[in-house]
Amino acid sequence: MSTDRREPLDRRRVADTALRLLNETGLDGLTLRAIARELDVKAPALYWHFKDKQALLDEMATEMYRRMVAGAALDPADTWQDRLLKANRGLRAALLGYRDGAKVFSGSRFTGIEHAGQMEDNLRLFTAAGFTLAQAARALTTAYLYTLGFVTEEQGVQPLPGERREGYDMDERARLMADFPLSAQAGAEIFEDYDRHFEEGLALVIGGIGVRYGVS
Repeated sequence: MSTDRREPLDRRRVADTALRLLNETGLDGLTLRAIARELDVKAPALYWHFKDKQALLDEMATEMYRRMVAGAALDPADTWQDRLLKANRGLRAALLGYRDGAKVFSGSRFTGIEHAGQMEDNLRLFTAAGFTLAQAARALTTAYLYTLGFVTEEQGVQPLPGERREGYDMDERARLMADFPLSAQAGAEIFEDYDRHFEEGLALVIGGIGVRYGVS
């Protein structure tokens, strides 16, 4: 139970509490009722701030973004490749800090415009490098979607660092797929060593962007 009961109830405090509970319950178990209980209020009190669970998820995603970029300055010496690497490594690290972090972030709408400054800087960097505005937007979005999808799948196997869901034992998988030897061997390339696989996939995305748009 929260010990800061006398603090005024506002959107930020509700989102903070929800993010703390997320690691205990996961997204499916995160209910407005559970959050209200943690805050020692009645559930209807939360509806003054959020009309439904999706509105709360939007605020949670926004708070995750605020924490991700807090104190992080963009390097004006970055190439567009550097920026994609740094941004998506940072995004993955941030999402992995929460159980179901990628699911919370996916499809959510930011409740403020804190992201606009960074977005503007990224678009300026890309257009200065030779991308059209449409190409820059597509390149940034493609890399972002790669990271979001990758972490969604990663957290489906490892909800939090050090955890592993039942059913992802590679020896057992290989035994069950013994008649499909290549598929059996591929398990380690799909369900293990996520750090290496993420970096390799991100390099493929960035390399493909450069080739597609003819920008080095």
